Amino acid sequence: MTATGFFVEVPATQALPHEGRALSVRPARWRRVLRAAPPYLYLLPALACVIFWTYRPLAQTVQLSFYHWDMLPTSAARPAGLDNYRRLLTSPALGRSLWLTVVFILGMVPFTIIVPTFVGLVTRRLRGRTAALYRALVFAPMLVPPVAGAVVWQWLLDPRYGAVDRLLGIDLNWLQRTGPAQLAIIVITGWHVLGFACLIVTAGIAGINDDYTEAAALDGASRGQTTRWITLPLLSPTLLFLALMTILLSAQWSFPVIDNLTQGGPSGATTNIYYFLWETAFQGFAAGSAAAAGVLFFLGFGVLALVLVRLSDRFGVHDN
Repeated sequence: MTATGFFVEVPATQALPHEGRALSVRPARWRRVLRAAPPYLYLLPALACVIFWTYRPLAQTVQLSFYHWDMLPTSAARPAGLDNYRRLLTSPALGRSLWLTVVFILGMVPFTIIVPTFVGLVTRRLRGRTAALYRALVFAPMLVPPVAGAVVWQWLLDPRYGAVDRLLGIDLNWLQRTGPAQLAIIVITGWHVLGFACLIVTAGIAGINDDYTEAAALDGASRGQTTRWITLPLLSPTLLFLALMTILLSAQWSFPVIDNLTQGGPSGATTNIYYFLWETAFQGFAAGSAAAAGVLFFLGFGVLALVLVRLSDRFGVHDN
């Protein structure tokens, strides 16, 4: 190395120290990135499906809610602004369908929470073949297709030769009267999902450590006190999950039953929000209004789901 004046000549083959460190750091950084990439690459197909089948239709629904379109391929969609939302929010049919949905959800609570909890507590000590037979019998209605189940119930509720009227000793046209029709839809849908709820409660009870009940028995607690103060609090996350499923999905479960038995009647007595949305889109040919209704339902149920999840996080039992 020679100096000429104030300048220093560096040979071309000699690299500066910081350049060597930069060249060594870059490959190490890329190696860390490549090592961390495989888990995310495995998730890419699932993420692509979620984006394509969930978020893409949701974005298209939001976009369509601001247009008027009669679903005919020969007619173009016309911008509507907020007219679809104004029409829906002032529609008596929407308010009636929301009220009927609330009534239906409340009617489903015994079938999805109360009865399954009672059955799970009564049968929690079953073992062996008895337990297997019980689970098979309880879950069997869930395996029946909703359409096939609706046809069977239509025959059972027939006022001329149906078994229900003969068994109860009455003469009632269940599906052609407003009150009985709503009750029939609730009972049929509840019969269909009761086995699923019972198995969920049974699984929740099976996950409770027996040490808690044994310790309570040693302290002199009765079976009722153990159930009230130990089993039910430990089962609360499962019950909150069932409550969430009831609120978000019970009206959706009833759609095939309503479509096959009452078509929303009589006089709209069984038209919940899901059937209202279907009628708006495929009978009224108002795709924009149906899309706006879907957006409103999505936001409303999203808020309810958020509240229930927060309640589950707050009151749920967590292991230390």
